[in-house]
Amino acid sequence: MYIKKILWAIALLGLVVAAYFAYYVYSAMFKPNTAFNNEEAYIYVATNATYKDVREQLVPLLKDIDKFDALAERKQYTTNIRAGRYAVKKGMNNNDIINSIRSKNLPIQIAFNNQESLEKLAGRISTQIEADSLSLITAMKDEAFLNEQGFSKATALGMYIPNSYEFFWNTSAEKFRERMLTEYKRFWTDARMAKAEQLDMSIHDVMALASIVYEESKQKDEQPRVAGVYINRLKIGMPLQADPTLKFAAYQLPEYQNKVIKRVLNKHKEIESPYNTYKYAGLPPGLITMPDISAIDAVLNYEKHNYLYFAADAKRIGYHKFAKTLSQHNANARAYQRYLSSQGIYK
Repeated sequence: MYIKKILWAIALLGLVVAAYFAYYVYSAMFKPNTAFNNEEAYIYVATNATYKDVREQLVPLLKDIDKFDALAERKQYTTNIRAGRYAVKKGMNNNDIINSIRSKNLPIQIAFNNQESLEKLAGRISTQIEADSLSLITAMKDEAFLNEQGFSKATALGMYIPNSYEFFWNTSAEKFRERMLTEYKRFWTDARMAKAEQLDMSIHDVMALASIVYEESKQKDEQPRVAGVYINRLKIGMPLQADPTLKFAAYQLPEYQNKVIKRVLNKHKEIESPYNTYKYAGLPPGLITMPDISAIDAVLNYEKHNYLYFAADAKRIGYHKFAKTLSQHNANARAYQRYLSSQGIYK
């Protein structure tokens, strides 16, 4: 009888241990372990991150980090960290969390437009993916890459077509650049290329002119008419005389750093620069800003008319008055100059 009692005690103890172990395994693997109220949270695992780095992000998201640690060790996640952006959904258990952050790298939508330079573009992109602005600008300005792809420093900005794109968060600067080259080639379809050829323009020419058109007018319905004015001037050998190019040239000079030119003056027309389209006929050597797709297509599908001039319309801010003769243009320009003076804008 005594031996039987001992055996029964051992058996019960075994059951208790087994039950405890089963509960522990259940708690470690299948019991919900999230501590936040939102539907989901995200962690961002950097390239070359360690388990310690991942753990620091998980601590405020989980109820029991110790049980997560134990399962992560058992499933060998602690030595198999993968960079990316991962979701932890409300109510997830540790097993689901590990499966998610091990293999379900989520893409993100990045967007950019209206960037005035590669430096500003790099800054914008660095807020959206892992690559920092320094690595991005280095990749964007790499001379070997630019030469191989037919770009110069003046035309390099034109490779980045403003739009929304899907990327993985852990994209490197070089991978970002390569993807943008692919998107650039995809944008320049046979149809767009044919229209550029009809204009006797290269892609770089179209982009340079589109950047001027975009700076002149943000109104999509007006951009083809503005483009038509500049193309008419190019056809007859008339200087473009585009005020935005004067501003661009001025902003390259030390005395105009951190200043905003609201009114173009005669002194700006004397700036010595290949971007001064009052001094030099033809297109400038590169873009003065990143044009919207609407401005690019406005050049390729410019409005055919006989206008040679345009001036800002004080009665329709953002739009312009167009003229076929210099005398009519001068009258339109004087009206706008009076408006600027009435607003106290003199420079």
